Amino acid sequence: MGGERVRVNQLSTNKLRHNQIKDRQYHWHFWANVPIYPYSKRRTIRREILPETIWTFDQLQGIFYVVVPIRMTVIRLDQGGLLVYAPVAPTPQCIDLVQELVAEHGEVKYIILPTISGLEHKYFVGPFARKFPQATVFIAPKQWSFPVNLPLSWLGFPPRRTQVLPTDSSQTPFADEFDYAILGDIDLRLGQFEEVAFFHKRSQTLLLTDSIVSIPNRPPEIIEQDLFPLLFHARENGREQITDTPENRLKGWQRICLFAMYFRSSVLDIPSLGKILKDAWRSPDKSAQTYWGLFPFQWQPNWQTAFAQLRQDGRLLVAPILQTLILNRAPKETLAWADKVASWNFKRVIPCHFTAPVAATPSEFRRAFNFLEADSSDKLPEADLATLKKIDALLYKPGIVPPPQPPVVR
Repeated sequence: MGGERVRVNQLSTNKLRHNQIKDRQYHWHFWANVPIYPYSKRRTIRREILPETIWTFDQLQGIFYVVVPIRMTVIRLDQGGLLVYAPVAPTPQCIDLVQELVAEHGEVKYIILPTISGLEHKYFVGPFARKFPQATVFIAPKQWSFPVNLPLSWLGFPPRRTQVLPTDSSQTPFADEFDYAILGDIDLRLGQFEEVAFFHKRSQTLLLTDSIVSIPNRPPEIIEQDLFPLLFHARENGREQITDTPENRLKGWQRICLFAMYFRSSVLDIPSLGKILKDAWRSPDKSAQTYWGLFPFQWQPNWQTAFAQLRQDGRLLVAPILQTLILNRAPKETLAWADKVASWNFKRVIPCHFTAPVAATPSEFRRAFNFLEADSSDKLPEADLATLKKIDALLYKPGIVPPPQPPVVR
């Protein structure tokens, strides 16, 4: 009897140690500087997209359990070594996975920051670059910080090996393998928006940051590593028990997509404060993890129709936030950039969020930007965009940001 108890205790101790080791592998030390979910513990999933050529590294991030994938892409160079596009959090697990590629294909030679406004991308570049001190860091032009513009070294970029991407992509050491196009000069007064699309010629692969997404019907693998956000948003009210079922995982994911894309779509109601508090009082779980039972959402019966209209069978889509708050400030410039990108002969797209890779043609990419044209029928439902347009008006009417420009007449 005593021997059995000893064995059980030993098994429990071993399991605890195993879990502690795993947690250390996932640990992100600097999470408090940008305190978004999952805070200090970030898992990484590496996938081989093309054999011996392209790999993606997925993590997750979110606010109020609205979690989406964030993605880094690594490409093997013909000359030997690796190029990294849009680094993610360099946790021990993530770096170990990269080092496995380094051992087989050579050192990380180039690290690319393809944006100037995406804090979730900018923030990881400095810490990631310190893990690979031999790599040259190339950053999108016109980097800025708020409320004060700081020197690049103060933003964490290694000063002696950080270079700004030149306007002419042929002036880079990787020009034989990559072309790129910079979408820039979108002045938002509080800052600017910029994105650099990279085209890997040999594999016919387009790398994008935030401009394009493809929304999957089911939760991506990295999201299912942490089920709580899915199950949290699958409920109908705060009184409902959090329960893991396939149906709830699917429901939670599709609702998360509506949150992430629209903030508040037309099929989402906000109950009265009295009802929210009453439901919280009757909630079966009042822990901090569930925000003490507070659940200020109520979905209309037709919410799945809104998701289907948003997803559009997974085709390439410009996120509604970019459509209504950013790219409509510079429709001509954006369409010129989209035309240039569409001139490349790619057959797959790897965005930094949601699904990747996406099998897509240049014409399918270009179609995603048709919303900027006056006669386009490729537009999302006005009712679902209403909240974003209200936010837009609150920003441009008092002059905080420039007003939107009229659609382009073709």
